[in-house]
Amino acid sequence: MSKSFDGQRKGEKVLTIVRRHPIALRKGLYLWLLVTFAGCLPLLFFPDNFNMLWVFFGTFAFGGLIFFYHWIGWYFTIYIITNERVRLVTQKSIFGKTVIELPLEKVQNISMAIPGMMGELFKYGTIVLQTMVGDLVMDRMYKPEDIYNLIQNSTHVKRIEEDAVAEYEEDEEDEEDEDNG
Repeated sequence: MSKSFDGQRKGEKVLTIVRRHPIALRKGLYLWLLVTFAGCLPLLFFPDNFNMLWVFFGTFAFGGLIFFYHWIGWYFTIYIITNERVRLVTQKSIFGKTVIELPLEKVQNISMAIPGMMGELFKYGTIVLQTMVGDLVMDRMYKPEDIYNLIQNSTHVKRIEEDAVAEYEEDEEDEEDEDNG
């Protein structure tokens, strides 16, 4: 089964499709827990009033909606790494989406950082692709070493291909000059 996506070019091969580590969902989880805890407070002050149970269920459901909003942003934000480019599809809200493409030949430097003990334990980190124009930051990625090595190898192969094409074109120009001269 080959992977494909909208906007894929002819001859372009998808190397991997990745999303951020689930640890990126912790903000939504914390908000859900906070709202649910706030819904428990009326039960503590009015333990005999069973109508306060509806307040708890309402705040629990509202917190679930907050978490669902964060989950949508996490699930539909993906990085597509091909043999030609890195494509970031970001879900900004339920209806908003942005797409950023970075050709591999524009990448000047790749760096990776794992944020301390938590990053080591849960295997997440940040990868930065640096270009002349700006940086593409891949934050809280699962197994950043694997992604880093994949992009590093892809950019290396792309540069070898470009050098081979440039050398071939130079050889053809030299042959034309010899034929004309």
